[in-house]
Amino acid sequence: MHVQRIPFKQVPQFSFKDVAYATADERLRPFYKYAVDLESFAQVIEDKKKDKMDRQTLVEVLKSQYEGRQTTKKVKKNIESLLSERTFTVITAHQPSLFTGPLYYVLKIFSAINLAEQLNEEYTDHHFVPVFINGAEDHDFEEINHTYLNGKTIEWHNKEGGAVGKMSTSSMAMALNALKEEMGNSPWADECYQIFENAYTENDTYGAATNQVVDQLFQEYGLVVLDMNAAPLKKLFIPYMEKEIFEQVSSPLIQATQEQLEAIGFSEQAHARDINIFYLTENDRSRIVLEEDGTYRILNHDIQFTADSLKEELYHHPERFSPNVVMRPLYEEVIFPNLAYIGGGGELAYWLERQSQFEYFGVNFPMLIRRNSAVWVNHKQVKKMDKLGLEIHELFEETESLIKRFVRRQSENSLDLESEMEELALLIERYALKAKKVDPTLDPRARAIGQKYHNQLEKLQKRLMRAEKKKFEEEIALIRWLKDDLFPNNGLQERKHNFLNFYLQDGPFFFKTLKEHLDPLEEGMLIFLDE
Repeated sequence: MHVQRIPFKQVPQFSFKDVAYATADERLRPFYKYAVDLESFAQVIEDKKKDKMDRQTLVEVLKSQYEGRQTTKKVKKNIESLLSERTFTVITAHQPSLFTGPLYYVLKIFSAINLAEQLNEEYTDHHFVPVFINGAEDHDFEEINHTYLNGKTIEWHNKEGGAVGKMSTSSMAMALNALKEEMGNSPWADECYQIFENAYTENDTYGAATNQVVDQLFQEYGLVVLDMNAAPLKKLFIPYMEKEIFEQVSSPLIQATQEQLEAIGFSEQAHARDINIFYLTENDRSRIVLEEDGTYRILNHDIQFTADSLKEELYHHPERFSPNVVMRPLYEEVIFPNLAYIGGGGELAYWLERQSQFEYFGVNFPMLIRRNSAVWVNHKQVKKMDKLGLEIHELFEETESLIKRFVRRQSENSLDLESEMEELALLIERYALKAKKVDPTLDPRARAIGQKYHNQLEKLQKRLMRAEKKKFEEEIALIRWLKDDLFPNNGLQERKHNFLNFYLQDGPFFFKTLKEHLDPLEEGMLIFLDE
């Protein structure tokens, strides 16, 4: 296995803001607290020690969520260690995507695991635990109800509403059958399928099942998994939710930051509402809105509260209140002794809007670390690339542009009429000047004639390319196959393909290779080439 890195700036699929943060663009420096390096953690540790944390409640909730589940001694030890003032966490999180969803779900987790190991080696007088937060309170079912395996979409059909983590697993049978069919008969198919089947048949809720899946896949590395939708943890967050609901403090702070970011060329990431707390009912997760008459209403429901009755509801039933994307980072940092958040470019973009909010609430703002990105190229794909004479960095290019460049490189004929078009432009300019001297009204007429011939040359160039492409139909089909496999829809493999596309071929070697090479403190996209 040959491994190489491509700088983020050379990956056109990444957004401008993503690359800017990953490469430490100075314009973004005012919007985060810590430089992203191993040495900075000494200061993060000292700063986080000043935050008040209820470690006992956190450990009790974790133990209750792991109750009845077989996990490793390493996981249990990590959970127990959180009682110590010398233990800290590094966190990544994601919605509970079906069968783990896209590949970056796994990349995020290995990024967190490896960072925790680096910290344990560097700061031996402390202990560091990798944590995966299962975003089970999310209610956007369409975002999590599918995955892509072997070029096909596997989908979970369910008519329930509300937080996806609370949905019943009783409707998972069809999706499990589709998964089993697509997994085929590889040496690792039965083992992987059993993990998913056990999780979705042994747990009543989708959130608990997802926790079990992640634990089964990563328990050997000591990864701790948590669903934050737990009443004891929500109770710890009551003072913050109370201030947000009744004083509505986050929106102006975040809007001010967004304006500062926009002034230097970075667009808004997440819209902050007046109240950034949802209300959970049996089958819904709805916004809380403040009416002009001072009534608090639950959107899309006939549920209303006065300020006093809503405050009473919050204190007696904190589990019915759910932080949205604006408040969720704060909630996470209140309940965990956390030092760093590891996320993708989109996630970090909205974290960059939060620093002043954290300062207002008196909670330490963690180090923000861009997760690893990777492309996995199997042996068959490497052989096809070699046959075409293509390097992996060329495949990041848009498909049609890549094909044209390939044909020009392979062709024995000149397919480029750019020099001819430049000569024509100079010629027309001379004619237009002559015409203008005779009669100024003839100048636009002369230029229009020139444009007509220019257009004809462009059409001829396209015809030459089409004709030449016919000589390379087999090679072009191969390029399209490679692009569809490695860069689906000219996007990134990690954003679409499920990890099973690779694990079913390479088995534990796939995880072992990711574990060996992923380092979120090192910039650049990893390319794994199975030569």
